[in-house]
Amino acid sequence: MAPWVRSHPERVALMDAERSLRYGELDGAIAETARALAGLGVRGGDRVVLVTENSVGCAVLILALSSLDAWAVPVNARLSSREIDNIVGHAGARIALYLDSAYPEAREHGLARGAQAVEWPHVGRLLTGAPDPAAVAEPVQAEARDQVAALIYTTGTTGAAKGVMLTHANLMFIGRSNRLQARVQPGDRVYGVLPISHVYGLSVLLVGPLSNGATVFYEPRFRPEKLAHALIEQELTVLHGVPAMYAKLIEWNRTQPSPLKAPALRMAQSGGAPLTASLKAAFEAGFGLVLHNGYGMTETSPTVCQTRVDAPRTDCSVGPAVPEVEIRLGEPQPDGSGELLVRGPNVMKGYYHRPDLTAQVIGAGGWLHTGDLARIDPDGAVSIVGRSKEIIIHSGFNVYPEEVEQSINAYPAVLQSAVVGRAVEGNEEVIAFVEVRDGMEVDQAALRAFLRERLSPYKIPAEVRVVAHLPAAPSGKILKARLRELLAGAG
Repeated sequence: MAPWVRSHPERVALMDAERSLRYGELDGAIAETARALAGLGVRGGDRVVLVTENSVGCAVLILALSSLDAWAVPVNARLSSREIDNIVGHAGARIALYLDSAYPEAREHGLARGAQAVEWPHVGRLLTGAPDPAAVAEPVQAEARDQVAALIYTTGTTGAAKGVMLTHANLMFIGRSNRLQARVQPGDRVYGVLPISHVYGLSVLLVGPLSNGATVFYEPRFRPEKLAHALIEQELTVLHGVPAMYAKLIEWNRTQPSPLKAPALRMAQSGGAPLTASLKAAFEAGFGLVLHNGYGMTETSPTVCQTRVDAPRTDCSVGPAVPEVEIRLGEPQPDGSGELLVRGPNVMKGYYHRPDLTAQVIGAGGWLHTGDLARIDPDGAVSIVGRSKEIIIHSGFNVYPEEVEQSINAYPAVLQSAVVGRAVEGNEEVIAFVEVRDGMEVDQAALRAFLRERLSPYKIPAEVRVVAHLPAAPSGKILKARLRELLAGAG
């Protein structure tokens, strides 16, 4: 950030619908906010929970906490009260802050906990909880590679919530990687709708742009019409999103009298969930721009693999490993895939207060076990075929949900889908949940005929359930655990 403060002080660094900050104003805003935090009793090594939506204020708070060597614990305001209480308790937070906004959730969480309303110049309206005098500060490390910058809570796809410790070095590596790969450049205008409370948003919509002299336009929640407006009015050049976001943008665009154009857009990146061939093709046909793909996880800050800007792919591979990151496959499956193992400067410090879980996933030599099954092509490109814990074993055959979802999503009436397994006597069935495009219907017989042309018989879903909306996290990732609970509840 410092080079851009000196060279381009008038360039806007952060903006949202209410306020903006130029690079020349950032140092002062961070210092003033850090003093306010210190006045609340925040010290180096403290964990501070931020219940928030994307905003300039949220970004400033995270940067100010970093300047104090405190740990930011960003939490999406749309989580339940129970989930937030669990995070505050597990993190041993010194204090919780609730950023008020046009959406009521954070304010309601704060009021329910007796938080007091204040107004900070560069942050805006927020409610401050009572500091916990019993909170114990963690030691402040001398080296960036050891000092934790953020504690990101994730449930992944299975298991209880875990606090992932990401260091300053972890996050800065992602910023440097994005610059080296030309994914963000000085002067770029980046759309910031992926939640900062999620590692994807934190890394590529805060650390990456600021370390590379770009401007971020923050939007708290995705609406296709708002993105369409921003593409034109804000002259966005870089767009990051999950596949569901791109699918809904394309669907909205189809209903408009004239196709949306984005003349300034030069980079579109997908991540966070599997990208389907039909969605990639539809975006590229509509916008005349390659939709790049990538793979990562919270424990890897998040980036592991990305398709190359100078060598775009026509398939849905996530590309090779990014520079300085090593990958290999674990024990091979019969089909040639194996668990993807990762080692490099992107790998987390560990799970907070869970050395046992850390030891389970980071093995000898520093290799992180991702739990994801992958194939690696001769040219180094990686294809993710599923999670090792999500494989459906039907009649002795392995069924990868992602492969079935790709085929279902290619059906014209389907917006997106999710495939899970259901245990039956002596076997496991393939069950599909589908979200249908507006104004369309799914003909079950026609869908099955469509799938029979693309999938082996044992991969065809035993049941296809149409739902109004697939359950999703604020990041847009489909919550398959809830679908399994739905199946279990149905007996």
